[in-house]
Amino acid sequence: MKRICSVAVCGAGTMGSGIAQVAAQYGFKVIQFDVNEVVLEKSRQLVLKNLRFLVEKGKINEDALKEIYSRILFTNNINDCKADVVIEAIIEKKEAKADLFEQLMNINGNDTLFATNTSSISVNELATALNKTERFAGMHFFNPAPLMKLVEVIKTNYSSPETIAALVQLSKDLGKIPVVCKDAPGFIVNRVARHYYLEAMKLIEQNLATIENIDMIMEASGFKMGPFKLMDLIGMDINFGVSNIVWNDLGKPDRLKPSIIQQQKVEQHKLGRKTGEGFYKYE
Repeated sequence: MKRICSVAVCGAGTMGSGIAQVAAQYGFKVIQFDVNEVVLEKSRQLVLKNLRFLVEKGKINEDALKEIYSRILFTNNINDCKADVVIEAIIEKKEAKADLFEQLMNINGNDTLFATNTSSISVNELATALNKTERFAGMHFFNPAPLMKLVEVIKTNYSSPETIAALVQLSKDLGKIPVVCKDAPGFIVNRVARHYYLEAMKLIEQNLATIENIDMIMEASGFKMGPFKLMDLIGMDINFGVSNIVWNDLGKPDRLKPSIIQQQKVEQHKLGRKTGEGFYKYE
């Protein structure tokens, strides 16, 4: 199995920044790419903020902070994205992802592995658009990436066993717990989790409980975050988009129909923490 020493993360949003930070913390050379310099600067600040938090908690010292941060190259030049593994974490649009991967494959050599962090788009469809490459698979991290341990490694109909084995090992080397699954709508977690969000919103639609009470009860029952706090953290646009894709791909069953409440939040651009307001308000 090829030894992985470098990781390029394409997309410097919250998820991409988190993946880049984790890779740097575990000793990998990291390229953090985004075409938008403003987004890239926010990524720099977010990574530094997270690392400083670790210093304050006594998890790392100042020297370790500098060393970790020095491993990351922040760039808006796609030609810098040459690595052993390239992880894409951009918007959930198949055409945009396929176009990016086509560019990345032209830049990199025949040994580079490619992974999409999509939470809902068919990895098989992406593979087909990329000429069915055996070096391509899904690698679905969860938000916030520095804290969440699970990684879904999604194999396509074309992924080689060597590719899947390498991505599983990379996940372990990043301190994560990998679970291999086949490509299916919502994979495992997002398929199961739809009910957590949708049933909570149905209770609101039917005026049977308050947002605060539902979150409080679910957290008291053992969940780390209530459904509304979690949707705010993930981002309303992302969560609603996943709901629509899973619902459509499974034949639009009533039990998985997306909520009008969440649709209205998206239309109002009340997307959660990243916009300052979702189901809750944030300063």
